[in-house]
Amino acid sequence: RDSNMGKASRSRPSKRRQPAKKAQEKTKNPLFEKRSRNVGIGGDIRPPQDLGRFVKWPKYVRLQRQHRVLYQRLKVPPAINQFTQAADKNLATEIFRLMDKYKPETKTEKKERIRSLAESKASNDKADRGPKPVVVKYGLNHVTALIENKKAQLVVIAHDVEPIELVIWLPALCRKMDVPYVIVKGKSRLGKVVHQKTATALCLTNVKKEDQAALNRVTESVRNNFNDRSKEIARHWGGGVM
Repeated sequence: RDSNMGKASRSRPSKRRQPAKKAQEKTKNPLFEKRSRNVGIGGDIRPPQDLGRFVKWPKYVRLQRQHRVLYQRLKVPPAINQFTQAADKNLATEIFRLMDKYKPETKTEKKERIRSLAESKASNDKADRGPKPVVVKYGLNHVTALIENKKAQLVVIAHDVEPIELVIWLPALCRKMDVPYVIVKGKSRLGKVVHQKTATALCLTNVKKEDQAALNRVTESVRNNFNDRSKEIARHWGGGVM
């Protein structure tokens, strides 16, 4: 037994524990005392953190989110689903570039025009109003009347009108009257063109000679993507995503 213990002691060299290094003590400045924070009620201000999960969101935000979820879950008929298929970025950019050239006058510009017209009328009995301005038409009733009279050359409809019933019939009317129409993203973007917060639909009735080629190019692209695809659009339902 003693011999076995001797062999074991020879085979396993003994490990000596080295003395632990003493941690160098930091010299504390007596002028600055350590004050631990208390972030409980009535205590110190909590450090900044994301409290999004705890926030009760405003009602309009909750309605937007519920609306979006319902549109994904429920089966959406083609008449409503067509408003999710808006024009691509390149086509939309070309349309807005064209419409920006025909922005209607602002309130201040209208005020100045009326004042100058009144002054010229006071000085001269025959005041010349000048030619009728070529501008973008807006307002749902106005745009509808222009489509029905076949005066509209291009109709631009917003995809996010609420309630959707306001414009759900407009694409069908455009197809019936053979007027090119396009659905673009953003009622606020349409509103900027006509100096309003939002706009449901805009309409071009006429353009200058130098922009006629651009309008023809846009209307041809719009007809291919929207007017001529009426049967395909009528077959596509939306939603049903679980």
